[in-house]
Amino acid sequence: MMSKPGNIEAAFALARERFESLGVDVERALETLRKVQISVHCWQGDDVGGFEGEARALGDGLAVTGNYPGRARTVDELRSDLEMAYSLIPGRHRLNLHAMYGEFGGPVDRNEIDVEHFQGWIDWGRQRGVSLDFNPTFFSHPKAADGFTLSHADRGIRQFWVEHGIACRRIAAAMGAAQGNPCIDNFWVPDGYKDTPADRRSPRLRLAESLDEIFRDALPPDQTLDAVECKLFGIGSESYVVGSHEFYMGYAVSRNKVLCLDAGHFHPTEVISDKISAVLMYVPELLLHVSRGVRWDSDHVVTFTDELQAIMQEIVRGDYLGRVHIGLDFFDASINRVAAWAIGTRNALKALLAALLEPTERLQQLERDGDFTARLALMEEQKTMPLGAVWDYYCLSSGVPVGADWLQRVREYEQAVQLNRSSAVQNV
Repeated sequence: MMSKPGNIEAAFALARERFESLGVDVERALETLRKVQISVHCWQGDDVGGFEGEARALGDGLAVTGNYPGRARTVDELRSDLEMAYSLIPGRHRLNLHAMYGEFGGPVDRNEIDVEHFQGWIDWGRQRGVSLDFNPTFFSHPKAADGFTLSHADRGIRQFWVEHGIACRRIAAAMGAAQGNPCIDNFWVPDGYKDTPADRRSPRLRLAESLDEIFRDALPPDQTLDAVECKLFGIGSESYVVGSHEFYMGYAVSRNKVLCLDAGHFHPTEVISDKISAVLMYVPELLLHVSRGVRWDSDHVVTFTDELQAIMQEIVRGDYLGRVHIGLDFFDASINRVAAWAIGTRNALKALLAALLEPTERLQQLERDGDFTARLALMEEQKTMPLGAVWDYYCLSSGVPVGADWLQRVREYEQAVQLNRSSAVQNV
């Protein structure tokens, strides 16, 4: 049953009174939320396949499970699915592209990609008001088959991937120039060993040298920002990842780069919410890949978990919205892929709204006063405040479905569009 606007507005009015009784400015929270742009990841729509014209094994620590029908097989199909997803999500959001998603029109190796292969995405983004972010693709390639790229012992293979990184920076700068805001260009390098290495030092020296060569030429910061992403382990790199957290933390600090923290890239007992305020003491900006690891870096669809809420609380409590870029990173082929985008992005925004509706200054004043009893009591009371009523109103005022009403639109789109796609069509 469709939600009635009058009921939503009445519930919102009551909720606003409740929050304002705690000193929370609800309208200000909503206005802040409207300005936040989540970077929605393209690779959920096609199971990290890309459009390079030939099927390649994913590998390199990545795996997508499930065979739900309707996977996007072409650039146009992916754009159609993204547009459907954006129509279900309140606010205006970004798109995070990988280098394997260009429009190549024929064989183009990774070190030969150029702006022309992404001009269609630039034009699409400009027409729809969607800003782009970017990522080099250091996986699913013959020259990454042994698990090493920028830290490879073979200088020729390293050089190939250095050229790919340089090309990606040039593309990201063109995207940023066209859209009038910086395109975040994020470097994740999966290099590592399955078993215990005898030499941990040399690959890290080579990785730092390769990155330095890629980043040698300064690019305008109003066009693109370089980010580096760490990881604890992956499939095929269980014992050693060259680009560990310590490696990239040191690299980002010493080279003044954006540091990317992925919610699934740490030990299961670690959480990135605890790292945000620490790393922002030393790096200029932070990129978050908000995901949900289940026992390992499995990149499940983002749900409204305690950790998701804690991540958003840290961003708001530390007044970091101007220095933190929020992106998503999950891929699930066991459910409708458009629904996965809608669920994950709506949850991320809902958690951010919950953080914005906290009486932050009051909580921090209680802490400064040493009144930890009242701090705990108020934090616990906050958990049952009427967040849902404010969220529903935000969706209504943004012109997107309220509650679970969006699911019916996904079902209609699935029947009309996705289920008519033949699995025989190849990525082009």
